[in-house]
Amino acid sequence: MASVRAVLIDIDGVLTVSWEPLPGAVAALREVREAGFGVALATNTTSRTRASIAEVLKAAGFPVRAEDILTAPAVTASYLADHCPGARCTLLNSGDIGEDLAGVTLVDGEAEDVDVVVLGGAGREFGYPALNHAFGHLQRGARLVAMHRNLYWRTEDGLQLDAGAFLAGLEQAARTEAEVTGKPSPAFFEAALARLGVGADEALMVGDDIESDVLAAQRAGLTGVLVKTGKYLPETHRSASGTPDHVIESFADLPALLGASAEQ
Repeated sequence: MASVRAVLIDIDGVLTVSWEPLPGAVAALREVREAGFGVALATNTTSRTRASIAEVLKAAGFPVRAEDILTAPAVTASYLADHCPGARCTLLNSGDIGEDLAGVTLVDGEAEDVDVVVLGGAGREFGYPALNHAFGHLQRGARLVAMHRNLYWRTEDGLQLDAGAFLAGLEQAARTEAEVTGKPSPAFFEAALARLGVGADEALMVGDDIESDVLAAQRAGLTGVLVKTGKYLPETHRSASGTPDHVIESFADLPALLGASAEQ
């Protein structure tokens, strides 16, 4: 921890719930910035573009800019450009993220000639017809690229199903394995570190998802910090595949953790 120069922060469940700031989160982020730490908001959120996320967070008082935000859709666009140049892609996602998928050739899900099925975040769009069209494309040889494997997320109405629940079914039915671009993909953390200009041993990741945020970051060489907000559940913590480096009650406690480490 003494070598930490930058902080990666999940948004949903860590800074906000249903885009409303969690207690103490605004002040804590400001304190982290004023202490000189690099900041990147590393999120699997697929319902908004980077620019719109920045606007919502700024309106809530968070000191952030669009360039501070790294989203699964933005990383997915880079991945598709590198691994599937020119591919015809069909997107199944809840929310308008076209701005962050610049350069990706998107076609309607009912089109016959589809090279890649791209799965974003779940919502009303994930009905039987859309999922069945995706299944058909996969049976005909299309690749499956998923922005994340999140099973659920927390809203003001409680936990809600996310795309990972549908992804597992598509993989089994089509006998294929998705290429995952967002967290917990190592490529996602590599992109965040490159943006911050630090090594893995100089960064920590703060998240409410013990597997996709915290333990995935630790496998990539970062320090992992689990917060007990958002989707955090004691039973998920107990049954996790590993142990977080640090556990704090909420993001409001992060400045104290960083400060104590600096003093040591």
